[in-house]
Parts: sequence; C-alpha cells; structure tokens
Amino acid sequence: MNSKQPLFLNEEQVRQHLRMADLIPAMEKALIDFSAGKVTQPVRSVVKVDPPGGFLGLMPALTPDGLGLKAVTFYPPNAERGIPTHMATIFLVDPQTGAPLAIMDGRLITEMRTAAVSAAATKLLAVRDAKILALLGSGVQARSHVEALRLVRNFETIRIWSPTTEHAKRLAKEIGATAMSAEQAVRDAEVIVTATNSKTAILKGAWLKPGCHVNAIGACRPDWREMDDDALANVVVVDSREGAMKESGDVILSGAKIYAELGEAFAGKVPSRASETTIFKSLGMAVEDIAAAMLVYRSATQSNFEPPRA
Repeated sequence: MNSKQPLFLNEEQVRQHLRMADLIPAMEKALIDFSAGKVTQPVRSVVKVDPPGGFLGLMPALTPDGLGLKAVTFYPPNAERGIPTHMATIFLVDPQTGAPLAIMDGRLITEMRTAAVSAAATKLLAVRDAKILALLGSGVQARSHVEALRLVRNFETIRIWSPTTEHAKRLAKEIGATAMSAEQAVRDAEVIVTATNSKTAILKGAWLKPGCHVNAIGACRPDWREMDDDALANVVVVDSREGAMKESGDVILSGAKIYAELGEAFAGKVPSRASETTIFKSLGMAVEDIAAAMLVYRSATQSNFEPPRA
C-alpha cells in the first residue's frame, strides 16, 4: 500500500523542473501516441461561468506515460484585472493503484507545453531558413512562443501586433522585436503565431506568404475565430480531429478540411507538405499536460526535492 503523501508543487517549483528543450521532444512523443490510439482521452468537458464570462475545463487522460487530470480555468476578463486569464491545477495518479502521486500548479505547464507543441509543429512544417517571425498577440503565449520557436529556427526579425498597442510595444522592447500593424507583421513572415482572445478573424489569408507556417493558438470555442476562410483554405493540421470539430470555431465555421493530426505527421504517416502554406490549429490536450507533468514529477523525485514548509 502506498502511504506516501503526494507531492505538492507550486509554479516556481514546476519552473525549476521544466525545460523547454526537453518539453519539445516530449510533446512530439505525446502527440504520436495520441494519434496512434495509445491514449484514452475524452474531449474536455467545459462549464461556462457567466457572469463574469469564464470557463472551467476538465481534461483527463490515460497515456503510456501516466494518468491524470487537469482542471483549467479561462477567464478573459482577468486581463483587465492584471491577473492570468488561464489558471490550472494538474493531478497525477499512479496508473497501477490509483494512488495520488502529485498535485501541481498547471498554469506554467499550460503556457510552456502549448508553445512546445507549436515549436514541434514549426520544426516539421516551416521552411528551414525561416527568418521572420510574426506574433499576433502580446500575452504569456506570445512570450512563451518566442522562447520555444527560437529553439527550432534562427529568426533574424520578430514583428508584433496586439489589439492593445502599448502591450505590443512593451513586449517588442522586452524581446528585441518591432511593433506594427497585423498586416505589416504577417506579410513576408515565414512563421506566424496567433495568440489572442479575439472572437473574430484577425489574420487574413491574403496576407500570408506562400509556403509560410501558422501556429493558431487562440479561438478555443466553437463560435470564436482568429483566421478568415482564406487562411483556412490552406493545409490545416490539428492536434485532435475530434477536439477541433467540437471546439475550433475557425475549423467549424469555415468548413475547413482537416488534412491530418500533428501526431500522424510526426510519425510520417502522412507527407508533411512543408513546402505548402500550413496552418496548425492548436487547442491543447490532456495528453500534453500529463507528459509535461510527468517530466516535472520525475525531475522532482530524482532531485533532492524539499517540499514547501507548512
């Protein structure tokens, strides 16, 4: 019988044990496992909290790596309050006994694993000599994507647009980028990231350079969009077909044809079509959270971990 207390890890402790360079290959493996049918993962169940206009999502998964659940909240109005729009907790259990292994903060894991998946997609789908990165959005996902994407491509220029100009200028100063209009940012860029809370299209297909790659992170509800129909007429890759057909307004409302799941492309089951314009529509999945949380758990239990004093 396992009488051990589960580990409790706050965000700072998670940060000590999670490295983007380790996370990117872990996400590739997690998505290959998912698309190969090795993962039991119901599409997340979402509870709407109105007012104030928030959501609670429950995301369980059994993977070859581990078993667990993420509870995530998404409250767009929090941006006005200066607190995170996404907060999360991840609960890991022993697949053999069901005993709790760890309870850890999931906000940073959500932020980092999302960018790591985009980096893995970019590594496969973007041109090798990509020089210009365009970010539409200036929040935590934009920051995290810069860190992750720099590990897979050598960008010479980074351009930023944000619905709030001051935010774009602040991030640009922080990372050595230039703030400009959305169209200016996107034109000629080989890699584009859309990471906004927009409910209507902010990226137009007419702006896209042929052969570029888009990582589309926002618009996680069936009636929200970040891209117009022209953008979605390109090669669309998703993390999960089932998830995209239930949750992605971009895919549902445009009637876009899904070419493949990213895990299928990683496994070489379909041609990557990297010479064409590619759109990776990311919704995030529990399998990614469990894989990331297991990296943290293994690192924490192998190191001389000191739990916080009560």
